[in-house]
Amino acid sequence: SSLSSNTLGKRNVAVGGGTLELFNLSTDTDGYNTAVGHEAGNQVTTGLSNTLIGARNGDALTVGSYNVALGDEALGGDTKGSNSIAVGVGALLNQNFTTATTVYNTAVGHAAGNQITTGADNTIVGGLAGDALTTGSSNVAIGRSALTADDVGSKTTAIGFGALQTQNYSTATDSLNVAVGYNAAASVNTGTQGVFIGAHAADAVTTGTYNVAVGTYALTDETTGQRTTAIGYGALSSQNFTTSQISYNTAVGYNAGAAIGTGQSNTLVGYGAGDAITSGFANTAVGSAAFSTEDTGRYNTAIGAGALENQNTDADNYNTAVGYNAGINL
Repeated sequence: SSLSSNTLGKRNVAVGGGTLELFNLSTDTDGYNTAVGHEAGNQVTTGLSNTLIGARNGDALTVGSYNVALGDEALGGDTKGSNSIAVGVGALLNQNFTTATTVYNTAVGHAAGNQITTGADNTIVGGLAGDALTTGSSNVAIGRSALTADDVGSKTTAIGFGALQTQNYSTATDSLNVAVGYNAAASVNTGTQGVFIGAHAADAVTTGTYNVAVGTYALTDETTGQRTTAIGYGALSSQNFTTSQISYNTAVGYNAGAAIGTGQSNTLVGYGAGDAITSGFANTAVGSAAFSTEDTGRYNTAIGAGALENQNTDADNYNTAVGYNAGINL
C-alpha cells in the first residue's frame, strides 16, 4: 500500500497502489516526494523532492533525489541518480547510477534518451532524439531523430529534425560538432569539430573535420574534405573531395564558390564571387561577381565588384585587379 513503511517523513503525496511503499525517514524530515500512479516510486527509501507521475515511474529509485519523471516507465531504471528530468513514455528508461550521482540529464519526448545508462549532463528533446546514447555526456539533441545513432560521443549539439542523425563513434569521443537546421550534417558519422547551421547544410559530410557551413545547402556535397568555411546559401555547394583532403577554401556570399569541385585555397567573398571556379587554386575574389568566369585558373587576386569578371584562361595568371570592374576584359 502507499507510504506503508513511513514513520517520520512528512509532506509526501502518494496516490496509487504501492506508491512510495518503502519510503521511510529516521528523523522528522520533510520528504516533499510526489508519486502518482501504480507503483510509482515504490522503491524510494530516503530520496527527497522527487516528482513521479505515471505507472512505474521512478520505480527503481532508492536514495535518488530531485528527479522528475512523467510518463509510463520514465526514469524506470535509476536507483541513486539525482537531478534528472524525464518526460515521455520510456524517457531515460535505462539510466542507472549505482552510486549517489548528480546527473543533470533532461529528456523530453517519446523514448528520449531511453538507452542512456551512465551518460550525464545531456539535454534531449524530441521523439527518438538521442535514443542510442549510452555513456555519452554533455550532449544537446533537440528535434525528432536528432543525434539518434550516437552512443558514446560527447559534447555534441544537434538542433533540428535529423540533425547529426548518423553521427556515431566506436569509442568515447568529444565530437565538438554543432549542427542546427533540418537535416543539418545528417551524414556525419565520425567527423569532428564542425559547425553546420542551415537546412541541409553540409548534409553529405561523413568524416570531414574542422568544417564550417552556414546557410541552406552550404557545403552540401562535401563528404571527406577538411578545413573549409562556407557561409551563404549554396556557398561551396559542389565541393567534394573523395579523400581526406584539406581544402582551405573560404567562401562567403550567396552561391559564392558554388561550382568548386576540387579547387583549393580559394578565398571568395561576395554574391557570385568566383562562382565558376571548379579546380582553380589559390585565388582571391572579393566583391559581387568578382572573378566570376574563371574555372581552373590559379594565383589571381580580384578585389572589387566585377574585378577580373571575364578572365578565363585556365592558367597560372598571377593577375591582380583592385577596383570596380578592374581588369574586367582581361
